[in-house]
Amino acid sequence: MKKDINIFLNKFNIKTKNKELYERAFTHSSFNSDAKTHHHDYERLEFMGDSVLGFVVASLIFKHHPEMEEGDMTRMKSTLVQSMSLAKFAKELGYDEFIRAGHSLSFEEASKNHNILEDVFEAVIGAMYIDQGIEFCIKFITKVFENEVINFKSDDYKDYKSALQEAMQAEYRESVVYKTLEEIGPPHDRTFKVAVTFNDIVLGVGVGKSKKEAAQKAAKDALSKKATL
Repeated sequence: MKKDINIFLNKFNIKTKNKELYERAFTHSSFNSDAKTHHHDYERLEFMGDSVLGFVVASLIFKHHPEMEEGDMTRMKSTLVQSMSLAKFAKELGYDEFIRAGHSLSFEEASKNHNILEDVFEAVIGAMYIDQGIEFCIKFITKVFENEVINFKSDDYKDYKSALQEAMQAEYRESVVYKTLEEIGPPHDRTFKVAVTFNDIVLGVGVGKSKKEAAQKAAKDALSKKATL
């Protein structure tokens, strides 16, 4: 059962000027059909939160990793704010307990969906920015991400797609192709199976909760087989 939004506000010491913003940040679009509302969900706040999050994480990377070049900083930021990371943080912060959805999507389903948790994480930041301002957001995001940035090990978060692409293009000057082989499960909880191919030869296969994650795993699988034909 969804918890009252006041519990969330008290937990994070938010003296809000607009409580409805936070209700909206936790509201999935399926709620609109039941409530006969329009745009009373987190999608617009998610857009705002994504930009604020990217800016603050980029600032933390710039501050703590003066040794990094632009390309490495870009890859690091992409890794830190990817879907699985944000869903993990949302779960750790207890955001799953406040999600509101329509009858087509149960509370249990919504609170376990990685994509929804990611969206809610960004939407909450969007609500914080509009309601509390940028300084509040910087403090909040820094508290969540700073240790992750400081302790980041590039080998632990390798961009396997880029590594495979570079290896193949160095030898053949052609790109690999990613194909979705299968989508398993209901729309709110999909699992994707993706293959990476070269000249219609399957180099590797990966499975994940998003196409992006599955593609990374497929590339890793190809590299582990030293698949450069």
